[in-house]
Amino acid sequence: MFLDLVKKRRSIRTYLDKPIPKEDLLKCIEAARLAPSACNSQPWQFIVVDDPKLLKVICEKAFSGVYSINKFAKNAPILIVVVSEKEKFASKMGGYFRGTNYCLLDIGIACEHLILEATELGIGTCWLGWFDEKSVKKALKVPRNKKIDAIISMGYRKEDKPILRMRKSLEEISSFNGYDKKKG
Repeated sequence: MFLDLVKKRRSIRTYLDKPIPKEDLLKCIEAARLAPSACNSQPWQFIVVDDPKLLKVICEKAFSGVYSINKFAKNAPILIVVVSEKEKFASKMGGYFRGTNYCLLDIGIACEHLILEATELGIGTCWLGWFDEKSVKKALKVPRNKKIDAIISMGYRKEDKPILRMRKSLEEISSFNGYDKKKG
């Protein structure tokens, strides 16, 4: 059941020193590839970083100094670097008039597809948005005019039971047939 998978998914910050099979990585990328996007723009590129030397270089630069809160990612055997690509004109214009960045919504959906597939395969992930983008771009030869929106660390989780996070109740986050100003 899908809700069971969603309930199982957690941000994992400790990883075993165990490689992830390439076929499982490709399944995760395939799940992301199949994600819907505004006007079918598919405005993403996923860079799989699995070379240990390159991982070390990226992690030392990307997760140090003010970004050190995410230094745990240095122990992940895989990083997926998510780059924004060009949107279709219609979705870009629609987003402009609506004041909504559809590209980021599309990337969010694709990343969640990837993360849920990883969870299904027993692979832990953590979505990272705080990193030294300039250093990552340089290490991966990403053009300066491109934006790296996220990095996903991946690996088999070390801890037996991840910490459960409290969630607001359904009543706190939803209403029917109108906005409930008591909640907002």
